Amino acid sequence: MTSPATRNGVIHLAERTPQLTGAEMVAALVPPPQFADATFETYRADPAYPSQQEAKDLLSVFAGAATPAKGGFFRRAKRPETKPGVYLDGGFGVGKTHLLAAVYHAMPARRKYFGSFIEYTALVGALGYQNTVDLFRGSDLLCIDEFELDDPGDTMVMTRLLAELVTSGTRLAATSNTPPNALGEGRFAAQDFLREIHAMASSFQTIRIDGTDYRHRAVDGHAAVLSEPEYEAAIADAAARGLASDDRFSDLVGHLARVHPSRYIKLIEGLSTVGIRDVEPFTDQSAALRFVAFIDRVYDAELPIRATGTSLDLAFPDEMLAGGYRKKYLRAISRLVASTLA
Repeated sequence: MTSPATRNGVIHLAERTPQLTGAEMVAALVPPPQFADATFETYRADPAYPSQQEAKDLLSVFAGAATPAKGGFFRRAKRPETKPGVYLDGGFGVGKTHLLAAVYHAMPARRKYFGSFIEYTALVGALGYQNTVDLFRGSDLLCIDEFELDDPGDTMVMTRLLAELVTSGTRLAATSNTPPNALGEGRFAAQDFLREIHAMASSFQTIRIDGTDYRHRAVDGHAAVLSEPEYEAAIADAAARGLASDDRFSDLVGHLARVHPSRYIKLIEGLSTVGIRDVEPFTDQSAALRFVAFIDRVYDAELPIRATGTSLDLAFPDEMLAGGYRKKYLRAISRLVASTLA
């Protein structure tokens, strides 16, 4: 078999050591490529779940894209409560990120930012807390996708940051798969941080969005698994059209531990396809969570994944799926199935 290192157009992610400055992190705080043109008009609410249309109407008003009218238009939508933020609570693939990006695009704001939860916490790590507060103070809108509070440090940092920004007049819009009062449950001693969690929740009006994962509406089953010859052909084809990566699963997972999650976006920069050989189930939860963060970036970049070994959706064993990070893993599984079939 030809060594991947000798083929043109193929790289090893495990050999990349990306760097990301604070300025680059700030510049990246915009909606990901697939939502660069997301609007309320292009959001297709599922008529089987009225809460989707109701959420769209509420957020249109919040963003200033529409105003409630007496009678027919928005008759089911109430004007958002007098809170500085909206919080979209719903399952996977119901359009939360699309609606969040629509808020970002529709709000006539001079200074606005859109990023994942991990990007904001990484920025604090890179710039320092006070510098981050100074950077965002006075901004009109902060959009936070996939709000996750996985450890006490993140809880304290984000609640303090949001409290200071709300005081300065910043409006907030966030998405998550967990209602704000329940963030952190099953992951750390949430009762020790209940005051901070509840204080943060009080800044948001929660908007529930029900529905089924659109990525699975037309497709059912597992992530696609290729034979070795099929994999070789797929990577060669991708390399002929652009830049493809080719890594053994164990090498990639090990390398992710040496790269801060905020740099995963640079890790996959320039790629057209991600190749992963010899996938196997995780035995370490920290490694699994880093892989989830990596897959989030791959999915945002709309990169197809080609893989051999265990089906990627089966890489998370039952004991992990039964734990406090269940929703994170299920989100990753949903995205992995979609990415391997792309």
